[in-house]
Amino acid sequence: MQSITPFHVAVPVHNLEECRTFYRDVLGCEEGRSAEHWVDFNFFGHQFVIHYKPKSEEKTHTNPVDGKNVPVPHYGVVLPWDTFETFSKDLIGKGIDFVIEPYIRFKGEPGEQATMFFLDPAGNALEFKAFKDMGQLFAK
Repeated sequence: MQSITPFHVAVPVHNLEECRTFYRDVLGCEEGRSAEHWVDFNFFGHQFVIHYKPKSEEKTHTNPVDGKNVPVPHYGVVLPWDTFETFSKDLIGKGIDFVIEPYIRFKGEPGEQATMFFLDPAGNALEFKAFKDMGQLFAK
């Protein structure tokens, strides 16, 4: 298996301090560098940056997947199965308002996975998922 190269992603937020607190204190991401209009985080081993942008009135689009309305766009990471279980229980305990509560998707099919969706305070959609068999990550 090849090693995973960390990715970099930047997302717009209209409330920098509220989102800074969310990513640091709710999701547990370590804060890195910052300036007046941006903050970067260690997002499960990846570089994740929130950038200030004035609030948009655009509504989140969804597409149907497995009988659920999946928000588009969204971003997130694939976690180890045990980490997903612990992380999802932690988020439930913190009162996260899920768009799609943690559940098993594609049960018994190729690509079976645990998944959950929720929004950050700026309305950005996040998905976290896990595969019991990481070899199924790109299974058809």
